[in-house]
Amino acid sequence: MFRRKIYDKIKEWKIESEGKTALLIEGARRVGKSTIVEEFARKEYAQYILIDFSVASESVRDLFEDMSDLNYFFLQLQLQYQVELVERNSLIIFDEVQLCPKARQAIKALVKDGRYDYIETGSLISIKKNVKDILIPSEERKLQMNPMDYEEFLWALNNTSMMNLLKEIFNSKKTLGDPLNRKLMRDFRLYMLVGGMPQAVNEFIKTNNFKKVDDVKRDILSLYEDDFRKIDSTGRLSLLFEAIPSQLNKNTKGFQVKKVLNSYKITDNTQLSLIAELRDSKTVSIAYHANNPDVGLSAYKDINRYKLYMADTGLFVTLQFKDKDFTENLIYEKLLNDKLSANLGYLYENAVAQMLTATGNNLFYYTFLNKEQKKNYEIDFIISKKNKICPIEVKSSNYRKHSSLDVFYEKYSDRILNRYIIHTKDISKDKDILCLPIYLTPFIAQKENESLD
Repeated sequence: MFRRKIYDKIKEWKIESEGKTALLIEGARRVGKSTIVEEFARKEYAQYILIDFSVASESVRDLFEDMSDLNYFFLQLQLQYQVELVERNSLIIFDEVQLCPKARQAIKALVKDGRYDYIETGSLISIKKNVKDILIPSEERKLQMNPMDYEEFLWALNNTSMMNLLKEIFNSKKTLGDPLNRKLMRDFRLYMLVGGMPQAVNEFIKTNNFKKVDDVKRDILSLYEDDFRKIDSTGRLSLLFEAIPSQLNKNTKGFQVKKVLNSYKITDNTQLSLIAELRDSKTVSIAYHANNPDVGLSAYKDINRYKLYMADTGLFVTLQFKDKDFTENLIYEKLLNDKLSANLGYLYENAVAQMLTATGNNLFYYTFLNKEQKKNYEIDFIISKKNKICPIEVKSSNYRKHSSLDVFYEKYSDRILNRYIIHTKDISKDKDILCLPIYLTPFIAQKENESLD
């Protein structure tokens, strides 16, 4: 069982809610939702019942058809699971609740009853196909669970002090020297390769074998593709998902749905619907174009222009080398030692997107035309801090060239708090641009007055 930060957030819900709301934990399949919730139930309650709707019997499902007699409902539930519930000290878990919409609808009555606490977990849970015939309860509080972030990955490797040391490095802004930076970059690339899916991390710890880790990640990707086919039997969702690495590599102004699905007739509404389904799957993160790069970026979001990133960079690595039967250990070894000849800028860009998301930031980017130079420029990411914005450029090489940041600054200097280049080299400053190694990204991305722990 890995230590996860979401545990403390669930505990906050329990204390603050006092049974007045249910907690809905959303996230992609295999991010560890069921595991963390059951561990929470064991540690924080006298008794609990876990109803896994992927395997629940018809007799259990039938209980949710009629919620008029809750005494009968609870009696039957306790008999079915052979658990004696304790009033105000028991938790009932609805695992994979999207598979039983009536159970989700029942939350309203169950929370109002007040005898027990309720946590729901689900994947692909927001998709209309799963909720179109039910009344969504207003008594739900939602919590997003992401793949393991870098600090959680280090915890899994029994390294509990590294992030505190990295924070000291970030606060000091002092150079590290090439030998130490190379060592820290190698540590971070290990996280990029293995990723934050608990099964993959566990396999790495057990075997230290990249091929076996890759096999686990391929199984997860196959599971996602099966889910996509259930939602969209035409295969369009799978094609969009698989095109994420190639679309980032092409460095276009955004994800080109119509080019990926060139054999299909795609309307603008269909395009938006497909992207919404991918977003709801929690397997991807979406960076929207901000038409006006200013504080309150969401107000300037262009829903028709976006980039797609994988929610987990480890899965991204496996997906981009999917043309082979398995991702050879040689490829992993070269990636780990930064010796693979392929341009991997988009891999680092995906890792930055994952870290920004993990620290609670929505993703935005910005493109603009310099009319005098007749040249297009792009800012990879923009975040808001202290009523200002911070433009971020991600580079895997040639970090001394930053024309996009320079032209952007000339245009919007009064809005900018800090400018950042995220790269693989040591800490440095170029004019007022702070150049940081990628493993320090979480510290520029975290919200004000918020600890990473």
